[in-house]
Amino acid sequence: MACHINLMIGPVDIFDRKLLRQRRSRAAEGFAAHDFLFREIADRLAERLSDVRRDFDTGLDWGCRTGLFSDALYRLAPGKVGTIIQSEPSPALAGQAQTANGAPTVVADEEALPFAEGYFDLVASCGALHAVNDVPGALAQVQHSLKPDGLFLGALLGGETLHELRTAWLAAEAEIEGGASPRVAPFAELSDAAALLQRAGFALPVADLDTIHVTYDNAIKLMQDLRGMGETNIRRDRRRCPTRRTTLLRAAEIYAERFAGSDGRIPATFQVFFLTGWAPHENQPRPLRPGSAAARLADALDTQERNTGERADPRTPEGER
Repeated sequence: MACHINLMIGPVDIFDRKLLRQRRSRAAEGFAAHDFLFREIADRLAERLSDVRRDFDTGLDWGCRTGLFSDALYRLAPGKVGTIIQSEPSPALAGQAQTANGAPTVVADEEALPFAEGYFDLVASCGALHAVNDVPGALAQVQHSLKPDGLFLGALLGGETLHELRTAWLAAEAEIEGGASPRVAPFAELSDAAALLQRAGFALPVADLDTIHVTYDNAIKLMQDLRGMGETNIRRDRRRCPTRRTTLLRAAEIYAERFAGSDGRIPATFQVFFLTGWAPHENQPRPLRPGSAAARLADALDTQERNTGERADPRTPEGER
């Protein structure tokens, strides 16, 4: 059972951003022991950037955590970006990022970028957008901060991410407490993603999906990893009382009953949407005007052209197809 959010509806207030900063700061000391997911996403993002046939003078690692994307750039696409600036809402993680790679790091919320118009050639977001309330507004700020023909490259958790955990919690709470509370964040659908970039003013928007499967001994270890990542529940409508131990253990049991493999290990699904968009520029490719084609499609397909509504003669090669 999944819960999705339509990112095209405009500003919402689902997430407690102050609590997000607190959770990330709490996780900062031990983050390196739990950063595997975002390190993997950063590597895939850097590999995609390495395929772009141009270099970038100034880039922003937007929502950098401990600087995982900048680290991936240095390893997988050296020299691709001249100067990297990092931003991170948690002061504790921002301090670690600057210490780790020496890149200038700004403490800033993803919902309020403090950068001048047309400052960057590249903005990259490595797994931060899924916890932003006004995603269209945040992307509009990114587009504003890019130079003409600047590139936005983002990775966003969405789709069926953690659907197993959501299912287990819903079933356990319904069984033991008589009703379920919202515990896993709502996620975007891939069908929204490219349109979202277009709405924010980006040209040539592209969205595609990777699925990352991770296995655990049990659901408790998965939840410990999420806590170590700073990715526990920040929904404003979350239940405020402590979780009952019996409910927690029952959720772990249901998770194993419904999803464990033959080896007894449980899977956790993370779906990552990769977004690419360019700040508009007059030299970018544009669709041709209707009727401006210099060649006929029928000639290219080696077939006959006919008016709409005209039936094909079944005796002709067209009819046979």
